This record gives sequence, C-alpha cells and structure tokens, in this order.
Amino acid sequence: MPPILIDTNVLVYLYDVKSPNKAARAREVIERLDLTRSGRLSVQNLAEFFRVATGKLDPPLSNQDAMTQISLFMRLFPVYEMTPMIVLEAARGARDHALSYYDAQVWATARLNQVPVLFSEDFSDGQVLEGVRFVNPFAEGFILSDWA
Repeated sequence: MPPILIDTNVLVYLYDVKSPNKAARAREVIERLDLTRSGRLSVQNLAEFFRVATGKLDPPLSNQDAMTQISLFMRLFPVYEMTPMIVLEAARGARDHALSYYDAQVWATARLNQVPVLFSEDFSDGQVLEGVRFVNPFAEGFILSDWA
C-alpha cells in the first residue's frame, strides 16, 4: 500500500456527533490506515486538530481529551515535521495552483515526503497535482479497499 497523508478533517470527523455518517467513515478510514500501516500525518494536522476539536466542534473536546487524542495519533502514524522547504513549496503551490496557503501546505507536505495520496474533503476529488492525488474518503462511491 502506498503511504496516504490524512488531512485534519478526517481526524476531526472522528468526534463530530452532528455528522454520524462521516464519523463512522472516519473511524473506518483511520482503523484501516492503521492496520495497513499506510497512514501518515503532519504536524500541521495535529495542530489544526487541536484547534478545531477544542474550539469548533459542538460539543468541543476538552483540552486534555484533545491532547490525549493527539498522543494516540502520534503513536498510530508517522508524523512529518514542518520544514522551511515545506513552507516555500506551499507558497509556490498557492502561487502556481491557486490553493489556499494552508491547503497548499498539506499538499507540499505530501509532495516533498513522496506521499502520492492525500485523503481530504477539502480538494477536488480525484485531482492529481504534481504527483499527489486528492481523494475524498467521504465521497459517494469511495471504496476504502481501493486505497488501503
């Protein structure tokens, strides 16, 4: 299985009680990526997870619960660090491909770490951008076994 970068929205949906179908799909995806050892995260994903889980989810996670979950994510998946080259590549992605900066940063993390697939609902499903394929695991017709 190729490595797959997991975007923040997949992590957050694990705890979104207002979206039970997406929560169930997120659990399925995380469990499968753990089982196949193909999941990857970035420092950005962990930071965004804390911010969204404690500030935007309804009900929000406590700071302690969010920290505990981040620790679990770090044990389950390799985590790519933020580097100056990722920042520069993200800026190029924003300039050349009209991505928002933080979406470009996720793309740049995948690209520079040679991760060919990014699971996210924030990009155009199926689009390939300089070797990184965006796959929406919440899309109708998504089949997890095709990827992990």
